[in-house]
Amino acid sequence: MKARLRLGVPWHLVTLMLLSLPSIIFNVCHGQTDDYESPAAPPPGLDECNGIFLTYSFTSREKEYPKVKNASAQAWAFKSLATITNTGEHELKGWQMFVGFQHKEVLVSASGAIVVDGDDFPVAVGNGTIFAGNPQVDLKTAIETAGDFTQIAAQIEIAGSVFGIKPPGVPMPKNIKLVNDGYKCPKPTLRGKSYMRVCCKKDPKAKEEKKRLKFLPRRYGDLSLTYDVLQAYGNNYQAQVTMDNIHPLGRLDHWNLTWEWMNGEFISTMRGAYTHRRDFSECIYGTAGKYYKDFDFSTIINCEKRPVISDLPPDRKNDSQVGKLPYCCRNGTLLPSIMDESKARSIFQLQVYKMPPFLNRTALVPPEKWKIDGVVNPQYKCGPPIRVDPTEFPDPSGLDSKTYAVASWQVTCNITRPKEKLSRCCVSFSAYYNRSAIPCNTCACGCDNNKGCSQNAKAMLLPPESLLVPSDNRTEKALAWAALNKFKVPNPRPCPDNCPVSINWHIDSDFKTGWTASVTLFNWDDSPFEDWFAAIKLDKAYKGLEGVFSLNGTKFDNLNNTILLQGLPGLNFLMGEVNGTRPGDPRVPGKQQTKISFIKKRTPGINIPRGDGFPTRILFNGEECALPTQIPRSTAQQKSHFKFLIVIIMAIVTFILMSDHLH
Repeated sequence: MKARLRLGVPWHLVTLMLLSLPSIIFNVCHGQTDDYESPAAPPPGLDECNGIFLTYSFTSREKEYPKVKNASAQAWAFKSLATITNTGEHELKGWQMFVGFQHKEVLVSASGAIVVDGDDFPVAVGNGTIFAGNPQVDLKTAIETAGDFTQIAAQIEIAGSVFGIKPPGVPMPKNIKLVNDGYKCPKPTLRGKSYMRVCCKKDPKAKEEKKRLKFLPRRYGDLSLTYDVLQAYGNNYQAQVTMDNIHPLGRLDHWNLTWEWMNGEFISTMRGAYTHRRDFSECIYGTAGKYYKDFDFSTIINCEKRPVISDLPPDRKNDSQVGKLPYCCRNGTLLPSIMDESKARSIFQLQVYKMPPFLNRTALVPPEKWKIDGVVNPQYKCGPPIRVDPTEFPDPSGLDSKTYAVASWQVTCNITRPKEKLSRCCVSFSAYYNRSAIPCNTCACGCDNNKGCSQNAKAMLLPPESLLVPSDNRTEKALAWAALNKFKVPNPRPCPDNCPVSINWHIDSDFKTGWTASVTLFNWDDSPFEDWFAAIKLDKAYKGLEGVFSLNGTKFDNLNNTILLQGLPGLNFLMGEVNGTRPGDPRVPGKQQTKISFIKKRTPGINIPRGDGFPTRILFNGEECALPTQIPRSTAQQKSHFKFLIVIIMAIVTFILMSDHLH
């Protein structure tokens, strides 16, 4: 029986189990490794940095249309990644990172940050730009977060276009650095061709600010717009928009403000302003109607994604429903503070309803893509809204205390110089010593392509009296003047200037101790201008100003030698264009004129016939006017130059003949 037991042992099964044991052990170990993965390796240089660690990585690019043979003009779509990590022991408030782009880059997106002092995307950043955190404004320390990278680091995913660097070259920035005060950054290190890093450390010599800001500091701009949330509820909030005109010569008339809601918001009620369109069908048939099923949309103000908002007229100022706000209801007039400080600010309020998932009372997102313009005013370019410390307000009860907004954002807008042929006012020059007036430039304020005229031909010289008729009615006078003076007539003839406002600067006289000029303002539009002003910059003649007659003239030394002209009290309207006396007569513009006298004693060496008496820059209501490309020259001066040229030519001919004779 024992022998049978020994012979019956299945040795082949035992052998199979022994052979499979290592495989079982290996599988068990592999499962344990999956459960406890090793952390990803940190970026090169991160472990050696005790401060703020910045990186920039160029990740990819692809050739864009149009595809050209000139390598320097070829555009490439590129992607890159910038990171900022707080590896120090101090929290970084309101981080700002500079990236020194240098290849005519144009950014189309930058997730995780906003472009400081930039316009809406796409934005040109060929001279470098500063990124600020959005929505992660601050970077905490690893000590207070147990090394949570979501709180101590931020990354910016950048996409855009770059020019001129073809493979294998890599369009890297010139440098990267931390902009925040109190830090010093060495020159960044380039690792390979596509990775840049730098470690910025606290400057031991830097002074600590007494008041630490929780958010970004408020910025200076020509026009500052503040979006304050005054009250916050679950699905709606009350906001106030404050516009402050900071530029000494900036101005807005009949302003129109637009922005874009990013999360389906709509405006329920408004005070101090109104929207141009009041159509609630977009809410009823949109996502708002699906969520707010029992809401009465017939009473709301606006459902547009891009509402157009304007100021109320003065007769609504004391209206208990839409008015009764300080600094409201002036028909959209925003004056510079040097004219009237009380009219340099505008305010309106609105009730905003939100959409899921932003139904928490702290889930507050301001509108983006702000734009503002006026009638004949400067053209503003606005940056993105940045989160700033809550705005302070005086206690409405009258007590000596302050209240604060729930949250505040600032949008800064800066005046841009109008592009060629896109102005809204222009200037003509004339002088007593030249029979011809130099009119406004061709198409100074744009052109209609269907008029059969030349948009590039030089404007024809005119008799001075023709400046009194609209530019469309000057053709006969210009042709007659050209025939009389034997001027060349372009074919096709130049287009008119098409400007709603024009200004003529005329040199009246020039004598031993002084000289005089006349300034005439023409309004070719139907609407009048109230509280108008003109700013005139005189480089060489400014110090010699003696007096301004029939208008109010003020010198401003701190505004680059500028004279400010305004209407006298009761005469501050520049009326609009009206019909002529008889049917068929040209329309007559609104007009105001003044005489200005100058003393030569304060401006030694000034030469009026040479052109020293003409302004180098003129603004009307803050809008920069297009100046002529030439100035009137003295006929006597031209004749003397001609005689001198003849003498030179005769001397050269005589010298050649004598040389030939001697040889």
